[in-house]
Amino acid sequence: MQLWTVNLKKPDWQAAPEAEAVCAALSAGELVAVPTETVYGLAADATNGRACARIFEAKGRPQFNPLISHVPSLDEARLHGHFDDPALQLAHAFWPGPLTLVVPRKETSPISDMATAGLETVALRVPNGPVMRFLAERTGRPLAAPSANLSGKISPTCAQDVIDDLGDALSFVVDAGPCDVGIESTIVGFEDGTPRLLRPGGISRDDIEGVLGLSLLAASPDMRPDAPAAPGMLASHYAPNASMILNAREASQDDALLSFGPEPIPGAERARAEFNLSPDGDLAEAAANLFRGMRTLDESGAGTILVQFIPSFGLGEAINDRLTRAAAPRP
Repeated sequence: MQLWTVNLKKPDWQAAPEAEAVCAALSAGELVAVPTETVYGLAADATNGRACARIFEAKGRPQFNPLISHVPSLDEARLHGHFDDPALQLAHAFWPGPLTLVVPRKETSPISDMATAGLETVALRVPNGPVMRFLAERTGRPLAAPSANLSGKISPTCAQDVIDDLGDALSFVVDAGPCDVGIESTIVGFEDGTPRLLRPGGISRDDIEGVLGLSLLAASPDMRPDAPAAPGMLASHYAPNASMILNAREASQDDALLSFGPEPIPGAERARAEFNLSPDGDLAEAAANLFRGMRTLDESGAGTILVQFIPSFGLGEAINDRLTRAAAPRP
């Protein structure tokens, strides 16, 4: 594994010799950990079935769970999927950014069936993270890139998280510092032309509904657990080694505490460890700190992580989605 440290403040970072080496590795079907604005992704050439299979193998990810393909522009995305008017509205409003659109796949798209899990749809995103967008443009390939961690575990928001989980499986880790958004992209699908929220994420439901002028429906109730329409829909996901209890009312000395806001719950001072996602009660700050806080508390050795109540409006919906899946019974 090689480490490429990128200083995004330097305008010549794209000309570094490591940039060509990373592009060559991706073109050769190798795995590279790449920062996006959301979390670090485990990137591979989405048109190469063997490369995509290596993603599933490295993560221990079930192969029925589709991958998001990252492309540098809407024009590139339209080479792979059919975009109706609502999908185009959202793409124009939020790309580049933390929004994934699941649209009908074009028969001419070279994206591998392994990346789409054999579905007739394809999950596409134009990331705002400059490294991922640069690599997709320079290689000329869509890059499949789920979070760069072991399947079902806490997502990575810095390079060291990736190295700890997957270092031996990677050709390169690109380190551009911590991710800004800190939780994965929002995913919207268009089953029967109806926009549905498949996964809350870095763009709030309210913002999306404001652009569409209508309410997002939930995922179809007919979706089978072994055939999710998009990543991040499995009941158990994002899980630490410790068990988690949500909406805790009181802390004890044996537990770790994931707190939120200026008033921690009673007993917070006795907790084995505490991480406050946002002392000011800012949901954007809490989202950016969520996975770092979970990892920090898990490293404390506590058997249980208590989670203080976090409101569900705005980005709170995505935060609570991740916490609910992290606290779910493990398979």
